[in-house]
Amino acid sequence: MTERVFNVLFLCTANSSRSILAEATLNHLGAGRFRAYSAGSFPKGQVHPMALALLQEQGLPTEGLRSKSWDEFAKPSAPAMDYVFTVCDQAAGETCPIWPGQPISAHWGVPDPAAVVGSDTFRMLAFRDACRMLTQRIRIFISLPFASHDRMALTHQVQAIGRLRPDAAEDAAS
Repeated sequence: MTERVFNVLFLCTANSSRSILAEATLNHLGAGRFRAYSAGSFPKGQVHPMALALLQEQGLPTEGLRSKSWDEFAKPSAPAMDYVFTVCDQAAGETCPIWPGQPISAHWGVPDPAAVVGSDTFRMLAFRDACRMLTQRIRIFISLPFASHDRMALTHQVQAIGRLRPDAAEDAAS
């Protein structure tokens, strides 16, 4: 018998940075147990070059990553989501589509690295911080005892992950 694969959707407004970083990171760290996707309410239409550069630097695959609308995942032909996480405050406050199957959802807000101004070095530091926060949360998420917890317990746990301070998430992930 094979282990169940969980579909996870990361949402952000532009779907160009944070949600893309989360998608690539979970697909890598999830080791086949999770299939991550990302989308946005108002997609930018292209992935931020610094997000792609950071993922490539970390040795994570970037092929197939694209900025797309969350409408793609609200269609009947879309994969059913088990989990939906918003990673920006703006998307968390928006009215989301009704997701088939009533996935467990939580808000995992992370500051927008694409909004940072300054030198390329300073901006890349913001991307690294966002990726570090998302990676810590994802590591905690994938370590949850999915088989032994009911829906309510998992809901509380994924919501608690989003409330962790960055330094607390780092401690919990190690």
